[in-house]
Amino acid sequence: MGRTGDDSHANTIGGHASLHGPAVQARDIHGGVHFHTTARPTGSAPVPRQLLPVPAHFVNREGDLAAMERIRAGHAAGAGVDGSPLLLVVSGPAGVGKTAAVGRWLRRMKSGHPDGELYADLRGHAPGGPAGPAGPQEVLGHFLRALGTTAVPVDPAEQAALWRSVTADLQIAVMLDNAFSAAQVRQLLPAGPGCLVVVTSRRRLTGLSLDGARFHQLGLLEPAASVELLTWGIGSLRAANEAGAARRVAELCAGLPLAVCLASARLASRPRQPVAAMADAMARGSERLTALSVEGGAAVQSALDESYVVLDAEAARLYRMLGLLPVPVFGSRVAAEICAVPLEEAERSLDVLVEASLIEDIGADAFRFHDLVQLHARARATAEEPEQARDEAVRRVCDWYLATATEAEKQLTPMQFVLPRTYTRPPLLTPSFAGDIEAVGWLDAQRLNLMAVLRTAADRGWHATAWQLADAMWPLFLKLRYYDLWIEAHETGLAAARRNGHKAAERQMLNSGAIGLGGAGRLDDAIAWYTESLAAAREAGDVRDEGQALLGIGASHRDAGRLSEAVPHLDAAVAVWEGCGYPRGAALARIVLGEIALAAGTPDRAVELFAHARSAFLAVPDPHDATRALAFLGHARVRAGESGQGMAQLAEALRTFEASGAAHWRARTLEMLGDSARTLADTAAAQDFYERALAVRPPLSPSDAQRLRDRLAALPPPPAPAMEQNG
Repeated sequence: MGRTGDDSHANTIGGHASLHGPAVQARDIHGGVHFHTTARPTGSAPVPRQLLPVPAHFVNREGDLAAMERIRAGHAAGAGVDGSPLLLVVSGPAGVGKTAAVGRWLRRMKSGHPDGELYADLRGHAPGGPAGPAGPQEVLGHFLRALGTTAVPVDPAEQAALWRSVTADLQIAVMLDNAFSAAQVRQLLPAGPGCLVVVTSRRRLTGLSLDGARFHQLGLLEPAASVELLTWGIGSLRAANEAGAARRVAELCAGLPLAVCLASARLASRPRQPVAAMADAMARGSERLTALSVEGGAAVQSALDESYVVLDAEAARLYRMLGLLPVPVFGSRVAAEICAVPLEEAERSLDVLVEASLIEDIGADAFRFHDLVQLHARARATAEEPEQARDEAVRRVCDWYLATATEAEKQLTPMQFVLPRTYTRPPLLTPSFAGDIEAVGWLDAQRLNLMAVLRTAADRGWHATAWQLADAMWPLFLKLRYYDLWIEAHETGLAAARRNGHKAAERQMLNSGAIGLGGAGRLDDAIAWYTESLAAAREAGDVRDEGQALLGIGASHRDAGRLSEAVPHLDAAVAVWEGCGYPRGAALARIVLGEIALAAGTPDRAVELFAHARSAFLAVPDPHDATRALAFLGHARVRAGESGQGMAQLAEALRTFEASGAAHWRARTLEMLGDSARTLADTAAAQDFYERALAVRPPLSPSDAQRLRDRLAALPPPPAPAMEQNG
């Protein structure tokens, strides 16, 4: 039942830098292998352009845009004084249009940020719940991966250091939206003097003055601008015919663009309703409604109530239920599940809500609430839906994420899907995946939502759902190395499995979590988890899990450099697994023993171990691990003097990993090719590989980068070209 993550031996022969480059496709290779790269390779990370779309109905902020531009120009004129990036804080009340104004300004300067524009919603004022304020690790992980880092360090200090290293020479714009405090912002500041950081917040965040921040307060719309925005929504003829009523509606919106957009959408949906009727209703509402506890809340709530009361029954119910969502961004399938309705009905209701400006359409099948609107929707659900109905709605969403993640797991790691899944009600719209790339893409895109759902399940005491979701996320962690999420998910899953009394799940969480701890460099913690798993496996009489724990302990000791302590555990794992008829497990242990043999300078022994492991994987069949064994086998053969066959096997492994999308092992194989070229004294080829490791993508960690730089520095200089002699 146990599983082995191939990152449990990520710090050994070949390293674990993430590399991208051309593949070698050949049956046999004789002599050195040379690569020459002059351009960014196809498939490398694109320049990120993450700013949200700016509403078409953006009006009358030229004064604010000019003020921000003056601040930027003033900083540019003095750039070089301290070499720090520009930090600008744009503050103002809720619904005043901070996000739109800053987005418009940054888009005007796109050419000034050749290395990209990054965006993060810090959710500083989001409704409470698992998807509450964003922490620095979540945001830095998102930013680093957008800039090309495929596996981010789990340690916060190392992560922040890598962020500063990666951005030191970049010219990027970073928009940190909806911040709550100065502390939430500080760790997210880039290092490059050519960088620009804009923070939006309802608070002034004067504490950031210590970090050199400049400040701009975004004011309310002028009455004329509010009328202009309303006119854009309802049409100039209608606004002119009822000019006085239009001015009254604009005044009741208190200069808040959000309130004006809500009111105009409400009027646009009812073209025969007099504008004066809307003004009268808002005036009455502003007197009798309880204001939200934020600036501008009364005007927004009045407009929200007027928009809500005219929704059809299906759209109104969807609006209420969406207010309960634990995730910040959602699609149409989630909307269908939360109401248990057909997809077509959910899509129609979503269109209604978008037209009413109650939700934002931010991309292909991606929607979100303004936090004030979600508060209103949640309040309506609390007032109008029984508690049981609200709980069932959230449970349906959790079940949908669990079922969809499980389908991805079946696609990506079918041999390791062994634990049960339980659902309150089988989801209506579980998708299937056309292939590995699509499944990995969904897991990656939904990773923060999956974590929010996992936290929700744990908080609500749905223990089986919590550990099953952590288990279903295994391929995400295995392939994309989100160590911070990996460890959190398994800490939560382990606690849930224990509360659920599911011993097999407890062992699975221990094993899988230990692999993540080891990959993150927390080797002693990993050994502690494996040791707990070993005791639990022996107590349960689960021999396969016993072998898994022994393998994990041995690999962790090996990664810590304690080779003499590693070998007995690995030998014991081989014996246990061969004794119970599990050749795949024995092959996994032989892979690690082969790496130890290489490190000990006995490549012939390593060839024997890797060849034995590859044969076992092919017989299972286990194509991914068979290709891993092939890469190691090729590297060992080069070290053993069989350079032609060894380089050909490395090339075959590289081709397979590129086709399967296994970026981590594509990277390791490329680095092994570089190491092999160095073994063959082919300095030019080795230099090409190592330089590509540093240049194609930002390094995985500072230690990876330093290791590659050290190897480059240790290479002998290329021979000088021969001088031609005149005869």
